[in-house]
Amino acid sequence: MTNIADIRRPIEEEFRLFEKEFERALLTKNPLLKEVLSLVLARRGKQLRPTLVLLSAKLCHGVNDKTIQAAVALELLHTASLMHDDVVDGSDLRRGLPSVNARWNNKIAVLTGDYMLSKVIEILATLRNVKILGIVSEMGKSLSEGELLQLHTKDDMWISERDYFNIIDKKTARLFAACCEAGAVSSGASMKQETALSCFGEELGICFQMQDDILDYSDSEELGKPTMGDIRDGKVTLPLLIALNRAPKAEAQHIISLTQHDINFNIENEIKSFVLRYDGIRYAQQRMREHQQTALSALSSFRACPATEALALLLNHTVNRVF
Repeated sequence: MTNIADIRRPIEEEFRLFEKEFERALLTKNPLLKEVLSLVLARRGKQLRPTLVLLSAKLCHGVNDKTIQAAVALELLHTASLMHDDVVDGSDLRRGLPSVNARWNNKIAVLTGDYMLSKVIEILATLRNVKILGIVSEMGKSLSEGELLQLHTKDDMWISERDYFNIIDKKTARLFAACCEAGAVSSGASMKQETALSCFGEELGICFQMQDDILDYSDSEELGKPTMGDIRDGKVTLPLLIALNRAPKAEAQHIISLTQHDINFNIENEIKSFVLRYDGIRYAQQRMREHQQTALSALSSFRACPATEALALLLNHTVNRVF
C-alpha cells in the first residue's frame, strides 16, 4: 500500500525546508510553552496539509519561500484548531497519546493554541500577499463555523444529509482546499489552476472525513482513538444517519435510545450491526467514491508529472486507508 513517503517523493527537499521552518516558528524562551510545544512537535501526524501546499505549488510553477511559509501558517492553524477541539470535546487522546489538555489542563491547551494562531498572523504579515491572507483568514472562520454548527446539532440524531456534508465541508474540506489554493497562489498559478486545485482539495477533504467516519465503525486497533467515538460524543455521521432513515421508525427510535446511555461493548455491537444491516457504511463508501471521481476530474486538467501522480496517490491513499 502507498505510504506518505511515496507521496512526498517529488517534494522531499522542499518538505525538509518546511520542517525546519515549522520548528523555527515554535521556538520560545518560555519554559512551560517550550515544554508543551516540544510535545506538539514530537506528535506530528502525517502532515498532509503542508504536503498539499507544497505539491500544489510544485504542480504549477514551483515551490518558493512564500510556499514554505504558507505551509507553516496553515499547519500551525490546523494544529491550534485541534488543540481547541480537544478542549471543546473533552478529548483525552490525540493520535493515541494524551492530548495537551489531558497532559496539562484546558487553560494551557487553549493558550498554547492562541499562541500558535498569533504566529500564523505574524507569518502572514511577513508574506505580504493579500490573496494568501484572505485564504487563511477565510479558513479560520470556516473552522469555527463548522465547530459551532456541529455543537448546534450535537445529540440530534435526525440531522439531514445536507447538514452532515455542510459540517464536514467547513471543518475539514475547506482546510484541504485552502492548502491547495494557497500553494497554487504562492507559485504564481493562473486563476484556472487555482480553481482546479481548490476543487481537488475540497473533494479530497470530504473523502478524508468520510473515511474517518466510516472507520469509526471498524475494529482496527491502529486508529489511535476508540471506535464509536462519534456516538459517544453525540455526533451522528453518514453511516448511522442513513441507517436511521432506512430503518422502521420503532427500530430507529430504539437505536437512538441506546445512544443516550454510556456506550458499552454490547450497545456498541448492536449499533454497528444496525448500521451494517441497513447498508449505512456501503452507502457512505459509495458517496465517498463519487467525491473521489470529482477530485480526479479536477486533477485531470493538469499535465502528467510527478506532482500530479503524487496528488492522485494521496487521494487513493485517503479513500483506502485503514487507520
